[in-house]
Amino acid sequence: MNIVVAIDSFKGCLSSLEAGEAARNGLLARDPSAQVRVFPLADGGEGTVEALTAGLGGSIEHVAVTGPLGEPIESRYGYLPKTQTAVIEMADAAGLPMVPTEKRNPLRTTTYGVGELIRAAAHRGCRRFIIGIGGSATNDCGLGMLSALGVRFQKTDGSPAGITGGDLGDVAVIDLAALDGAVREAAFSIACDVTNPLCGKNGCSAVYGPQKGATPEIVTRMDADIRHFAEIAGRATGVAAMDRAGAGAAGGLGFAFSAFLGGSLVPGGALILSAIPAIREALARADLLITGEGCMDEQSAMGKAPVAVAALAKKCRPACRTVALCGGAKRGAEAVNAAGIDAFFPILSMPMALDKAMHPATARENLARTARQVLGLLAPCR
Repeated sequence: MNIVVAIDSFKGCLSSLEAGEAARNGLLARDPSAQVRVFPLADGGEGTVEALTAGLGGSIEHVAVTGPLGEPIESRYGYLPKTQTAVIEMADAAGLPMVPTEKRNPLRTTTYGVGELIRAAAHRGCRRFIIGIGGSATNDCGLGMLSALGVRFQKTDGSPAGITGGDLGDVAVIDLAALDGAVREAAFSIACDVTNPLCGKNGCSAVYGPQKGATPEIVTRMDADIRHFAEIAGRATGVAAMDRAGAGAAGGLGFAFSAFLGGSLVPGGALILSAIPAIREALARADLLITGEGCMDEQSAMGKAPVAVAALAKKCRPACRTVALCGGAKRGAEAVNAAGIDAFFPILSMPMALDKAMHPATARENLARTARQVLGLLAPCR
């Protein structure tokens, strides 16, 4: 029996490959003759760097950058030497958990560190970038990131405009001449699972600003400042990206990548799978796909990684069965059945405290046991 295992990370518990190996152990315990291949899986959010770097033979590169509040921090990116690709999670340099609750104010945060990560990787030789932009603490429309990459933003008097969300309204002139040459040569694929435009009632300020500390008054100001900035950016770049789906992702970072760097905004699960070409070949021969994630709910059906790989499996081999294993399943998880997952199974065999269930040893044991039972049903050993 040919089996492909591609499980998203059980966040705070097991990485993608650790979860996959646990399931593999259970499958082989049931049928030692099974051909089981394990692939990394992610959706562009937490765990993407680890999944792709470990799964594709890369390395983790550590870089000192500027944090969301302007403080020095250590961040990292994944380096894939075979394809000269950098894998970045913007949240590693400008993530919301980096900002204490009492200091959350998107007028004062910056994506400058994201630009420093990109520049470091570009100067390492990377010309392809896969960047997940979920979990941001920022609403600066990429002002900080682009400044780190050499773009000059000036006030009406010619002085620098600044690098935070609160500085967007001061931008009067945008000079692209000093944009880093290595960055100009790069291609950017952005894992983006939201479709919000940049401005308005569905824009980044109104929808995501409050969770980053914005008051109603700040939301109104930011929306106006970002619209002002986007209009100037449109004239400078010749690209009208304000209303593109996903432009409002990560506080306007989707807009910045699209308008200034020619980036493509792609659903995260599909983007990550496209970076793992060998999985298509494996799925074309697979009888069974084992996928999953830590918690499955109705949101899982909306392009999350397990559904993305299930759809790819059906495309590569319609006869392939897909089973998802999850730490828990919330009300509405049945939506994944209509999205390509034939069945899902929570791995807990009895009630237990969350900290025990999320202990890596417990999770490995539960994943292996459940995978073994699934295979027993689908391909009983004789």
